[in-house]
Amino acid sequence: MTGRGPALPSPQPPPSGRSAELRRRFAGQARSGRPDLAALCLLVGAQADGTLDEAGLDAAQMELDRLAGELPFRPGGPRDWAVALRELLGDRYGFHGSAADYRRLESSLLHEVLRRRRGLPILLSVVWMEVARRAGAPVYGVALPGHFVVGFGPQEEQVLADPFDGGRVLTGNDAELLVAGATGAPLEPSMLAPADPLEVVLRILNNIRAWAAARPERTDVALWAVELSLLLPSHPARLRHERAELLVQRGEFLRGAAELDAYAEVLAAVDEPAAERVRGQARAARALLN
Repeated sequence: MTGRGPALPSPQPPPSGRSAELRRRFAGQARSGRPDLAALCLLVGAQADGTLDEAGLDAAQMELDRLAGELPFRPGGPRDWAVALRELLGDRYGFHGSAADYRRLESSLLHEVLRRRRGLPILLSVVWMEVARRAGAPVYGVALPGHFVVGFGPQEEQVLADPFDGGRVLTGNDAELLVAGATGAPLEPSMLAPADPLEVVLRILNNIRAWAAARPERTDVALWAVELSLLLPSHPARLRHERAELLVQRGEFLRGAAELDAYAEVLAAVDEPAAERVRGQARAARALLN
């Protein structure tokens, strides 16, 4: 996985039997005591790309191992780790992002990011984290609003790096500018807290859903992204509503209506008028069968 290679056509999902097995493994990994971030991201990739088989999953993990083996042994403190990762992944191997990467589904798939060395900030950060973790670095993701980065060291000595910018080591002012540019609000200390692996995966799936939402012909991608999100132990309840609406859009009117009714029952406990609106959607979906 060291070459960029030619661009692939839009990934196609695996057969239904393979998809069910991938989801079973995804759910098991997500509910384990220590979820493996790389494994979860690769299972997302296998759900998106039917050509990613067991050998491909193993190859991606081995590539992360190989890259970790090229890092210097215990280079020093948090800043030294950040610089070592930048020199290896950003400078030597050319991992970084660009505006064009936001238009590609591959930019959210770990195996493709390893192949192309291009991706969204959060997927490039996963590469940084997984390579650094294997080498023993004190590393974690930092979910700044609108831009994911990587942190090294305890918070009182925290050093941030931006893998999307080739691993550039950030100053405090850099982080403030990133947050202000995304939200117009000031940087709050809580924004610098380490991100939980499952929060990272949910954010990746949210990005995939956003990609699909801008492409009405890709409701297939939107649907599997929602369904994987629902397998995570903690997820927004509104995703059940989104899944039901996607089923209706795809012509599965009875299944969609049944799920709308089920969601309305949950919603009724806190917001009866909203629940009645959802029941109306269910009735409208069934009427499409006439």
